[in-house]
Amino acid sequence: MKYLCLVYGEEKEIGAMTDDECMAYDQTLRNAGKCLASEALQPVKTATSVRVRNGKVSIRDGPFTETKECLAGFYLIDAADLNDAIQLASQIPPARVGTIELRPVRELTTTSGWTKTVVAEKIV
Repeated sequence: MKYLCLVYGEEKEIGAMTDDECMAYDQTLRNAGKCLASEALQPVKTATSVRVRNGKVSIRDGPFTETKECLAGFYLIDAADLNDAIQLASQIPPARVGTIELRPVRELTTTSGWTKTVVAEKIV
């Protein structure tokens, strides 16, 4: 089952960590066939929030909500079950200074029954 591990933390604390730890853990997950994708995000000051209401697009600099912790990155993992996902997420280095939110990935299915299948990183 696919899980998205959302990495949250205070920018100062996350920024104080070296990329070496995260990159090493990423490689460990990939070598085990558990990492489907992962990325670190630029600082929250570079964010742009987009909303559409009544057909009108509005944009705003920064995240939509004010919060002390911000989204710093993600890992998309393939885990046997929630317990496996928790075990993998607990080893993500920023978990020591922030929070890892685990979310199961929901398969999209159209009203006609068509589902999205990803093969070799291409949607077919």
